[in-house]
Amino acid sequence: MKFSVSSKVMLAHLSAVSKVVSTKSNIAILSNFLFVVKDGKLIVTGTDKESTIVANVPVEDVEGELSFAISVKKLLDLFKEMPEQGVTFEVDENTFETSIRCLNGEFKFAGLDGAEFPEREAHEEDLFSMTIPAAEIPRSLDKTIFAAGTDPMRPVMMGILWDIKEDSIVFVSSDTHKLARYINKSVKPNIQGSFILPVKIAAVLTSILEKQEQDVVVSFDSKSVMFEAGDYLLECRFINGKYPNYNAVIPQNNPYEITVDKNALLNVVKRVSIFATDGGLIQMNISNNQLLLKATDPEMLSNAEERLACEYQGEDLSIGFHKDRLIEVLNSFNVDNIIIKISDPARPGLFLPVEQKEDEDWVVLVMPMMIPNV
Repeated sequence: MKFSVSSKVMLAHLSAVSKVVSTKSNIAILSNFLFVVKDGKLIVTGTDKESTIVANVPVEDVEGELSFAISVKKLLDLFKEMPEQGVTFEVDENTFETSIRCLNGEFKFAGLDGAEFPEREAHEEDLFSMTIPAAEIPRSLDKTIFAAGTDPMRPVMMGILWDIKEDSIVFVSSDTHKLARYINKSVKPNIQGSFILPVKIAAVLTSILEKQEQDVVVSFDSKSVMFEAGDYLLECRFINGKYPNYNAVIPQNNPYEITVDKNALLNVVKRVSIFATDGGLIQMNISNNQLLLKATDPEMLSNAEERLACEYQGEDLSIGFHKDRLIEVLNSFNVDNIIIKISDPARPGLFLPVEQKEDEDWVVLVMPMMIPNV
């Protein structure tokens, strides 16, 4: 069995498929790509049993049909070091030994019988399905993924909630200290449902779809979700569990509103945070058209304060935030100006862009820290 393929094309597809392959699997075959050559086409699969990516790779001069497996690491490492050129795969149909020939060289691999590779699980017959423009998924995930948790004791917080409405999708993530909610109204699913997508898969999905122009077909049942776009199919089991009521924690009445240059605020926070204690407290004093940011470390006999112009008319107010959370949240906004909404110094602060598109509603919540009495 043999076929020819562009080294650049092969590398792009192998790189995408490899993102779900675990290097610590106890099942040896899972450290391999599954290659299936059938009907003149090549399909490459990688999996860790929980998640699977299938890629249709454009090939030429196909002779024969075969299913075989080959080492992820060796094959990927080889194509990373190979210049753009045509290569030919030739596989022994009895031993599965694989020879890769290029312009000036030949590389041989020990292959395995593809029949040893686990089969994909069948989906339930009652699938929910919707079609989404490819660009909308990375746009939505980018605005929420940074707020997801990392605590395995809270598995539902280690994912991004897709709360699907008839006329929109609400994307939510939280680590209990911060929460990001992004409502994408440009998508009209015409169905209702929800699932929690693992953060790892959200990152993989974003990397695949950033280069896609076709619509994405999203199908899900009670256990897993499948994304089909262009040459790729990605499916995974979503996180089991009930996501907390995110709307209940977002303050609705916020009489104090500050408008400020995002980059200017970020730079001030970075400078002042150098002088914060290990607890990370940044104190924000708000008065007419001015923010005063302060940090103190009594043990190191150091402190810092810096003023910043803003738009604010109201009574003087002080609120504390953790320096790292402030920096992380401000970094997530790719806008010039933001609004900070506060209902009370003991309640969460809301961060949102001054200008939002008509088809979106994006807000990031940050829990405050107690300011000690001096």
